[in-house]
Amino acid sequence: MRDPIQTSPHPEEPRSGVSKDAPAFSVASTTILRDAPDGDPQDEGSRGERATILDVHGASCRFEVSQPWLARVVSRSPRRVLRAVEDISFKVERGTTFSIVGESGCGKSTLARMVVGLQRPTEGSLRFADITRADGTIGPPRVQMIFQDPYASLNPRWRVGDIIAEPIRELKLRKDEGETIARVGDLLEIVGLSRGDALRFPHEFSGGQRQRISIARALATEADFLVCDEPTSALDVSVQAQILNLMVRLQKEFGLTYLFISHNLSVVRHMSDHLAIMYLGRFVESGPAEEVFNHPRHPYTRLLLDTIPDVEKPNRERRPMSGEVPSPIAPPPGCAFHPRCAMAGDICRSERPILREVAETQLACHFG
Repeated sequence: MRDPIQTSPHPEEPRSGVSKDAPAFSVASTTILRDAPDGDPQDEGSRGERATILDVHGASCRFEVSQPWLARVVSRSPRRVLRAVEDISFKVERGTTFSIVGESGCGKSTLARMVVGLQRPTEGSLRFADITRADGTIGPPRVQMIFQDPYASLNPRWRVGDIIAEPIRELKLRKDEGETIARVGDLLEIVGLSRGDALRFPHEFSGGQRQRISIARALATEADFLVCDEPTSALDVSVQAQILNLMVRLQKEFGLTYLFISHNLSVVRHMSDHLAIMYLGRFVESGPAEEVFNHPRHPYTRLLLDTIPDVEKPNRERRPMSGEVPSPIAPPPGCAFHPRCAMAGDICRSERPILREVAETQLACHFG
């Protein structure tokens, strides 16, 4: 499906050849809770078509940022509402990667938190379909998140073995302690580390190795659906390539489904089957990844593509992106992108474009 990124050896990255008989480790007891959304069973044997694993319809998330009631009355100021995500709809097919790209502050991470259940939608619905899980049970997919910062997402007081074993114990995925320890060692080897690393603390690893530990922790739950919130943005370029290649390999081996959040289009192109461009809480263009990359229709998509370095055309003409992302508290009327768009006309300033079908993609632009 996708060719691996060519990488050069990196001194910080995985080692092998450590003894497979790592001693046991202790773990603190913490309850892991997740509300599994209801879903309609899907026929996973459908004739050549992939089953839909996630269906998001009209999802919005708004935050009240007004002053206290009494202060508003005294100052006669109106209520203020931050519209982080506004009327988002999309479907994710099982075994694919759906990527969402946009600038900082466009609502990508809020949408990711909604999918994993950390943030409730103000409006709309997010439904997971029932599937046959890796352990043979039937129900909604197990959803896990890989966070952006590998330094902050791991408990510095716990050994790596404790961190990975916690969900296995809490979800009772193995019969006894011996099987749990063996499973932790297997997971470490799957992500390119060694069994002996279970006894070490997170601060003893490089950034790329910590992100591998985060991936192993996500896989420990036998997850089917991984929400990846900019998992490579805190890593240097060579380590980014290794982590992306690892994620592609794991997807092929275990049939994982990814919701991949990023602002780096070059990273997204390597990973994606389907791509959505997000601006100020809304999708402005969505479609098959190669179609969006090869035939971008929205001005914002074209500007984002212009930011990708091209070694074959280093001196190509580029149109710099001017202005800042408008405030989601007071978005501009009409098309939210019109203050920064060179193609904007009068209709753009007065009427918000609706996301509509254009060829193989969906587009929200009056002139697309």
